[in-house]
Amino acid sequence: MSEYGERHTVARLIGAPPGYVGYEQGGQLTEAVRRKPYCVLLIDEIEKADEEVFNLFLQIFDDGRLTDGQGRTVNFKNTIIIMTSNLAGKLIQENQGKVDNIQNQVWDQLKAKFPPEFLNRLDQTIVFESLNSKHVEAIVDLELAKLSSRLGEQNLSLQVSDKAKKRLAIAGYDPVYGARPLKRLIQSEITDQIAMLLIQKPVDRHAAVAVDFKADHFEVALT
Repeated sequence: MSEYGERHTVARLIGAPPGYVGYEQGGQLTEAVRRKPYCVLLIDEIEKADEEVFNLFLQIFDDGRLTDGQGRTVNFKNTIIIMTSNLAGKLIQENQGKVDNIQNQVWDQLKAKFPPEFLNRLDQTIVFESLNSKHVEAIVDLELAKLSSRLGEQNLSLQVSDKAKKRLAIAGYDPVYGARPLKRLIQSEITDQIAMLLIQKPVDRHAAVAVDFKADHFEVALT
């Protein structure tokens, strides 16, 4: 929500009022829910939004509806709203495996940032553990499964060695950014190499892509 960190950006969520540029487009929030009222709305890093955004959500939490810039009432009663925050990220990371013991400290940080009327309207607050090695390895398997599915559409199968998977789990994880670097790593070290191999040597029948990690680098080959 960093793009909504200033007061005037609230208009982008509900749409500009009549006579202003972009009036016909509707709001980014209200238009999305108006078109698909039965949805899950994910608000990422809510703490980066301006206080006026918090006030906007107070109306949604209270009445289950919101009026957009064109005067239309948008129904949020069938919308599940999930908000994430990194406010206590450092505290959680320092207490890995002990989140049950820091619930009050996490709540104190939330109270220091959000108005009490905002927090009182939340149904539940959940504290998640930081990722550990097993979590990251599971994410590696999920991301490779997605890649394998895409390759399967081109009659290509994917074979990744355990050593390569372990390297992906280590290099694709950052204590601050979590597993977000993993997708970029798979793209640069595996997907891009596969693309280059297919450009150099197109295949017209079923082939296998073998991925290994040797001598500090990933090796990708078509077999």
